[in-house]
Amino acid sequence: MKRFFDPDLFARTYRDPLAWASLLVDLLPVIAVVFFGWKAVPLVALYWLENLIIGAFTALRMIGTVAGNIVNLAIALFMVPFFTVHYGMFCFGHGIFLRAFAGGDGDIEGPGVNGMRSLIDWALGTGSHMTWFVTAIIAVNALFYLVDFILRGGYRTAEIQVEMFAPYGRIVTLHVAIILGAGLMLAFGQPLLGVLILIILRVVFGMILNMMRQKKIEGGGNKVLNTLAKAG
Repeated sequence: MKRFFDPDLFARTYRDPLAWASLLVDLLPVIAVVFFGWKAVPLVALYWLENLIIGAFTALRMIGTVAGNIVNLAIALFMVPFFTVHYGMFCFGHGIFLRAFAGGDGDIEGPGVNGMRSLIDWALGTGSHMTWFVTAIIAVNALFYLVDFILRGGYRTAEIQVEMFAPYGRIVTLHVAIILGAGLMLAFGQPLLGVLILIILRVVFGMILNMMRQKKIEGGGNKVLNTLAKAG
């Protein structure tokens, strides 16, 4: 069986400026830790906000499949609102977990627009210059959407159901990273170690997604993994 980590694939992946842009954005939290004094709470809040951004671009891709196949219009009219509510509730529950994990004070309204807005306000206020980092994440996702989905014609072959489920694995990955980082902080009494573990896991995850994207461009991989790579 061919190894997943192929040095040649890695080299081909990082000939693409978009892969480098993704890597640089994934490394930006290092600047936040070193220069702005971020600790674990703003970092996990940033990754939670990133999940919301991924969800928004997923909805755009679901809508975009209609341009590739008009039959998807009827499906999109049902699936996009369903995804918005379901993924929104999923992220809301995840956000409540993160805020409780971070020891957040104050009441959170129940599920809904006001409750989500309250969580977003909390996340944006957890670290200095948070909006800079959120803007960088939006920009790189917009670039991938423009290049891969529109200019390269990804909308022509995209399947709305596959697109819909792609972002959920990111949330599971973040949960695992938080638990691992928290365990290391408790075991070694080194909060910075947990923060570094979170950043390293996110960077490695991003590199894997970029290599999966390169395999898709070259005609390899499978539909589910390829869509997950686009959602990363």
